[in-house]
Amino acid sequence: MGMRTTISERQRRLGHELKKLREQAGLSAGEAADRIGMGRGQLSHIEAGRTSILSDRLRHLCQALGCESVPHIESLVAMSEASGKGWWSAYKGNIGSAAMNLAELEAGAASLRTHEALFIPGLLQTEAYIRTIFSSPKLNVRDIDEATAFRLERQAILTSESAPAFHAVIHEAALHMRFGGPTVLREQLLHLIEVAQLPNITVQIFPFGADLDAALSGTFLHTITPVRELSTIVLDHPAGSLYLSDDEHLTLYDTMFDRLTESALAPIGVRTSEELATKDSLALIQHLLYTL
Repeated sequence: MGMRTTISERQRRLGHELKKLREQAGLSAGEAADRIGMGRGQLSHIEAGRTSILSDRLRHLCQALGCESVPHIESLVAMSEASGKGWWSAYKGNIGSAAMNLAELEAGAASLRTHEALFIPGLLQTEAYIRTIFSSPKLNVRDIDEATAFRLERQAILTSESAPAFHAVIHEAALHMRFGGPTVLREQLLHLIEVAQLPNITVQIFPFGADLDAALSGTFLHTITPVRELSTIVLDHPAGSLYLSDDEHLTLYDTMFDRLTESALAPIGVRTSEELATKDSLALIQHLLYTL
């Protein structure tokens, strides 16, 4: 099998998970390779994501490394067998690798959790809002069209047959950012209310004056897979994206998201008592709409 010239996050993650299993078993690359009749160099390339591994051999390797969880092994096999040629493949060469990796991660998630401070989450944005965000002297019209179309196509996952549960905590500051002017923002806020009615979507607003420690969590996306150990935290930065997958990071972000949801207002669409009716997420958005 030839060496890959570019390595996707899924391919890198598969190799990382195999290396983690090997290290947990206390084996060197050479010792692990010997157990399944493989060369040390070949295993090293697999762990680095540079080359693939056949499904049966992958199962054999996992068992040789002491992994007894069938769901875990089969999830790794699914990662290995995935072609990576989803709908996003049509954008290859026109869209950056970070966005391509994100689409593939979302496609494999059972649920998604996100916290945004200044923007409406990408999966909930209107076309006008998206175009405004991508409008830049550095991008030509074609680039903006491609980026907008890609993000809109990403959103289809929320209404697909296998739609993941999506829970967003959005800081109130994002509702005041008039990207594109009041008309664009008004349309975006109305859209936010509309999509929050879907059974798999939960939207909470984190108000000004809420718990400071929770607010310091920063923005992130948590793609949660059926096997928790294979979940991923995605952190965006100007140069691309950072992917966290160690158990301590997964636990940390689980805890932070729980604190965010506890400090945020009641979700849109969830009935509250008359006493709290003016303090829930829907009421806050409706109040802002009156000012636009």
